[in-house]
Amino acid sequence: MREEAFKDEDLAESDLVTRRGKFRAVAFRADGHEHMALVYGRTTLRENVLVRVHSECMTGDLFGAMRCECGDQLDAALDRIVAEGSGILIYLRGHEGRGIGLVEKVRTHVLQDEQGLDTLDSATTLGLPVDVRDYTPAARVLKHLRVTSVRLMSNNPDKIEALETNGIEVAARVPHLMRPNPHNIGYLTAKRDRLGHDLPQVDQPADYEYPTAR
Repeated sequence: MREEAFKDEDLAESDLVTRRGKFRAVAFRADGHEHMALVYGRTTLRENVLVRVHSECMTGDLFGAMRCECGDQLDAALDRIVAEGSGILIYLRGHEGRGIGLVEKVRTHVLQDEQGLDTLDSATTLGLPVDVRDYTPAARVLKHLRVTSVRLMSNNPDKIEALETNGIEVAARVPHLMRPNPHNIGYLTAKRDRLGHDLPQVDQPADYEYPTAR
């Protein structure tokens, strides 16, 4: 079935000059949220485009919280795209705390700090789901940009499955590994062991050589 195009009132595009250079900002509404795709470099690329689908994380992205690696991943993804000369970063809102929202996410932090629960058990103890993120808007905007296949910067197999289910071929997965710190090692371990994320750096020595985009 053909994906429904965005309505004019649900889409806006403009140039966005940042510290890293000039991007094409594509703002779009989908599933009750306003999202953003940042397109860098050659906008005519259709295949094997370097892409990061990034879930909103206010504490990590804006404030540099160290209990997750989200802010580091956001910065590293933009740096990789600029270094390659082209690519797309899709910023999905409504994904705070893997979809439970900011208030509930902070409540899970209390359980993690006071009871030692991990990122999954702290959610389920509060009667919350572990992960309810929807990546369909990312696939929709990639289709709008006429992208057919991507090299996806991700450690999460669910993102690959979601994009491919929605008609975007993932030609390659580019490891997107951040160096652990004492505050997020438990979080990363839980994601690896209980959510199936590919995070080999968790058990590696301090001089572990991190993969780069290729």
